Amino acid sequence: MSRGKLDLLEHIHSDSPFAPVTVPKPRRTATWIGFTTLGAGALTVALVATNVLGLAGWRGGADAAAASVLESAATATLNVTDPVLAPGQYLLVKTDAVYSSSTASDSGTETAFLESYVHELYVPANRDDDWVWMRHAGQIYQTFGPESEAFAAQLQAYESDELLRAPGGTFYGGSPTQISGDYDTLPRDPHQLLNAIYLQTLGAGPSRDAEALTWIADTLRTGTVPANLRSALYKAAAAIPGVTITEQQATLDGTTGIAIGRVETTNNTRQDIIIDPNDGQFIGERKVTLTSYAGMPAGTATTSTAVTTTITDTAPAGGTQY
Repeated sequence: MSRGKLDLLEHIHSDSPFAPVTVPKPRRTATWIGFTTLGAGALTVALVATNVLGLAGWRGGADAAAASVLESAATATLNVTDPVLAPGQYLLVKTDAVYSSSTASDSGTETAFLESYVHELYVPANRDDDWVWMRHAGQIYQTFGPESEAFAAQLQAYESDELLRAPGGTFYGGSPTQISGDYDTLPRDPHQLLNAIYLQTLGAGPSRDAEALTWIADTLRTGTVPANLRSALYKAAAAIPGVTITEQQATLDGTTGIAIGRVETTNNTRQDIIIDPNDGQFIGERKVTLTSYAGMPAGTATTSTAVTTTITDTAPAGGTQY
């Protein structure tokens, strides 16, 4: 979210029809984080030493059709060669996303709109070098009536492009694992991996299974997950109860795959991951509201991200140092 948009939320005029409430930032920006070396390593040792399976595999899993797709994708993924960067090259992770922002009017009625974003992250071959993050200004994607249009226009006026630069990927003082993940410490055995995810997300989200699938979606959407971990994540998703095929032909950013998801009845939402089972490609993820919310009708994808990765020889020059 741009600095201008944050300033608007803090200083919005008192006679505005919209109350000065916080508009949610693009969701889950802090949940890209992988496990710490100690946390994941200690958990793996404990699981192996005690021969305890934990929750994974004990309470069922995905239905047969979804499990078959995930297993096929997991197998195909192992045939993929991870990109190898030459010195001076960058892994370009391009994310096309749509997020919802909402607020409340003086009458207490909530209103929302959808905003599209394009982010380009340049990860250097030497991970200690400067990472570059191009965050293009958000654009109004969809509105839902006059109040929604007014709210969207208000925030749109404060959008601008941002070019950021940070050594080792430490944007805003964070750890590089917030973006690139601490992947070496994660188990590749799918049941141990799912147990590790359950432990990492303990107490978060509407339910343990909902949060586990969200964690998997968040991790996959970084675009930097190695093939053997992607394969394990697909198999871990197949061990989550309630996971089904939610759409046979799901398209994000022009690419079509199969949507695998799970309905969470406590908040009437559905989390999907969209994959190509033929080559194991992770196409993207989305969250769908199953009831009307803030003027958005049931079935609206309130958030979605599509991810592509390529190798490039250059990154944009300049940028604000963080």
